[in-house]
Amino acid sequence: MIYFTTLVAAALSLSDIDAVAQKAAAHYQALESQARTAAREEGGELKAPRTYQADAKRLVRVPVTDWTSGHFAGSLWYLAELTGDTVWVDRAKVWTESHRRASTITTHHDIGFIIFCSYGNAWRLGKGADYEEIIRTAAQSLSVRFNPRLGLIRSWGPIDDTRSFSVIPDNLMNLEMLEWAAKHTPGADGERFDVIARSHADVTMRNHFRADGGCYHVLDYCQKDGRVQEIRRGQGLGCTTAWSRGQSWGIYGYTMMYRETRDEKYLRFAEKLADYAIHHPNMPADGVPYWDYGAPGEERDTSAAAVMASALVELSAYVAEPKATDYFNFALRQVQSLSSPAYFSQNDEIGHFLLKHAVGHKPEGKEIDVPLVYGDYYFLEALSRIKRRMTHE
Repeated sequence: MIYFTTLVAAALSLSDIDAVAQKAAAHYQALESQARTAAREEGGELKAPRTYQADAKRLVRVPVTDWTSGHFAGSLWYLAELTGDTVWVDRAKVWTESHRRASTITTHHDIGFIIFCSYGNAWRLGKGADYEEIIRTAAQSLSVRFNPRLGLIRSWGPIDDTRSFSVIPDNLMNLEMLEWAAKHTPGADGERFDVIARSHADVTMRNHFRADGGCYHVLDYCQKDGRVQEIRRGQGLGCTTAWSRGQSWGIYGYTMMYRETRDEKYLRFAEKLADYAIHHPNMPADGVPYWDYGAPGEERDTSAAAVMASALVELSAYVAEPKATDYFNFALRQVQSLSSPAYFSQNDEIGHFLLKHAVGHKPEGKEIDVPLVYGDYYFLEALSRIKRRMTHE
C-alpha cells in the first residue's frame, strides 16, 4: 500500500522545487557545455564530469568505465523531467548513448550505477524502448560476478580471485537493474536475475549491518565456508562506526527491494536503517550527516544526505503513520538544507556542480569537501520524487 503523507512542518513548496530545478538547470547547462567542449578539444570520447578541483580550477572527467559516469547522464534525465525542457532530452540521449559499450563490463560491480542511471532513466521516461536490450546485457554482465555458493555478488577484484571476496553496501544499488531485468526477460533467465538480487540482499542483510542498524563498509568472505573472514573500514572512520553514505545506500537499497519484490522483510529492514540514521545522536539538525556517524564535527557529506533524502521520500510512501510523515518531512528538511546557500553552489564556485561539501574517501585523502556528481544525481532524484508525491502523480 502507498500512503500519501500530510506535509506537517513542510517548508518546501512546488514553486520552491521548480525554482531550485531552474537554478540546477542553469548550472548544468554550463557544466555540460564545458564537458562537450573539452571532448572536442581532445578529439576523443565524451568523458563525464565527476568532480571539480577548486584550487586548480580543474574539471575532473572520467571515462564510461568509471562507476560515477552514468550519474551525469542520469542527472540530465532528471533535469528533463523537472523542467519539461526538451533540450535536456536531447543532451541526455547523447550522454546516455556514449555508455553503450559499458554494458559488457564484468571487472567491477558498478555497472548498475553506470547503465541504470543512464539507460534506466531513459527507459523510465519513455525515451528509449530500444534501450531494453542494453539494460538486459548489463544485467547479464553483472550476474557474472555472482557466487552461488556465497549467494553474493563480488564488489571488487577479479572474478577468479580465490583468496578474497569483497562486498560493500554500495552493491545494493545495482540490484534495481537486476530486478528490472527479471521483469523484462522471459523464462528462466528472468527468474535467475530475481534469484540473484534477492540472494545478495538477504546475505547482505544478515552480515553487513550491526544489531543497532549501523553498517560496515567492506566485508571479505571466505569462499570455502561462507564466513566473514575480515571486516575493513573502507571509506569509513572505523569498523565500529557507520560510514554515512554506506548507511544511505542501505536505506535506499532495501526500500527499492521492497518496491520490486513486496517482501515485507526488506521494508522492515529499510525502516531499521533509516531510524538508525535519523535518530543518531550525531545527526546534525539540518539533516546533512558528517562523513561518518562516528566523526562529529568533521566534514559533512552532502552526497550521503542526497541519497538518504531520495530513499526516505520513497520509503515514506510504504509505511503507515506516524512514520510516513516523519520520514517524508525529514527528507524535506534534508532537501531544503541542500538547496540553501550553505550547500548549494553559487555561480561557478565549484565548476557548476550543484552541491558543495561532499566526501569521497577521507581515509585515503581523496575527494574531501568537494562536489561529487552522484550527490547531484540523487539530489535531483529527491526533488523529482518530492514533486511527484506532492502532485500525487
